[in-house]
Amino acid sequence: MLFKKLSDVSGAEMKKLLSRESGLADVAKTVSSILSDVRIRKDTALREYTRKFDKLELADFEVSEEEFEKALSSIDPKLLNHLKSAAANIRAFHEAQLPEVIWFMELKPGIVLGQKATPLESVGVYSPGGRAFYPSTVLMTVIPAKVAGVAQVIVCTPPKADGSVHPLTLSAAKVAGADRVFKLGGAQAVGAMAYGTETIPKVNKIVGPGNIFVTSAKMQIRDVAEIDFPAGPSEVLIIADESADAIMVASDIIAQAEHDPNAISILVTISETLAEDIQREVLLQSEQTERKSIVNASLENAAILTADSLEQCIDFSNKFAPEHLEIMVSNSDFVLDGIKNAGSIFIGNYSPVTVGDYASGTNHVLPTAGYAKIYSGLNINHFMKYSSIQKISKIGLESLKETIIALAEEEGLKAHADSIRTRFGYRPSK
Repeated sequence: MLFKKLSDVSGAEMKKLLSRESGLADVAKTVSSILSDVRIRKDTALREYTRKFDKLELADFEVSEEEFEKALSSIDPKLLNHLKSAAANIRAFHEAQLPEVIWFMELKPGIVLGQKATPLESVGVYSPGGRAFYPSTVLMTVIPAKVAGVAQVIVCTPPKADGSVHPLTLSAAKVAGADRVFKLGGAQAVGAMAYGTETIPKVNKIVGPGNIFVTSAKMQIRDVAEIDFPAGPSEVLIIADESADAIMVASDIIAQAEHDPNAISILVTISETLAEDIQREVLLQSEQTERKSIVNASLENAAILTADSLEQCIDFSNKFAPEHLEIMVSNSDFVLDGIKNAGSIFIGNYSPVTVGDYASGTNHVLPTAGYAKIYSGLNINHFMKYSSIQKISKIGLESLKETIIALAEEEGLKAHADSIRTRFGYRPSK
């Protein structure tokens, strides 16, 4: 764990903190081969990759209604209620994001402009699975798609060793409103949803996190299907002052670290005393956590940095562009106003990243590796497209005529100019 004054961080150390190399180039060729194979050989290729990577022979990729019913009946009713409670919060938050379906404005007499919002027709969700399972990710991806009005939402998730999907993942799919679920993972699942096979329908867009092979596949199929954004190892950056609780901050760092050996946790604070207290608490909690080996590996990527001012903290945060940003300072509004780049923001001692991971209602599918500089976290707009509308009367066109003709002719597009003139009695001739 790097422990330094921010101004003393070397150029090499800063580059390492900010770069977060994705490694996508290292797997691009392998992924390209898989995608090409799936595009050409479809289900035959999928069965071979399932045999190769999952060590399974599946009679059918699609989860049956009987499997759904069995999953729902096997879940503890209390746990199912918690799943439904989280789903309700996620649904409510995303319903609040819904745009006007159609709106108009009168620019000037005879010129009415507007916009129409239309949901995508089909969306594919990738939910990591296999040895681990993430029902929360199913809720976070399927619910906003359905709230947006997407007609068909399918889910692909890797099967367990016995060929089944974890019952809580299937229960989440039902609660969220997924239309179909397929036992399929890896780059081949992305290819199947992008190109379509005999079994897997082609979709307009693919969303959801995955490993480096899944992310590479998503980046490579954008000529046939859109994606949400690239995703890499999870990360948190915490800005804190004396008002923060060292035990709470340390627990958030440990929570982040247990995700993955490559997960990143960074604290930047204006209090050297707090920094020292948090470092001691992190080391203590890391020895007590169940996923100790993962946490300790992840803490190799961690950093505790002290700054001279909140402005310096804000500047570093904007350069880092974290997936998750926790603001634990007495003047949180000041810090929030200065933040330009962050996937999701958590304010106060009682707003840990974990609440957004599961149940507050905000979305946990977020840009990582600095992509928060150019991408938003998953939201309703990822599942919508917008068409502009214009209703122009003759009076309205009259007011625009000279401007349009002048610009069109300057661009050498006489027919464009003539399309305006013909509406006022002109007939083109040689």
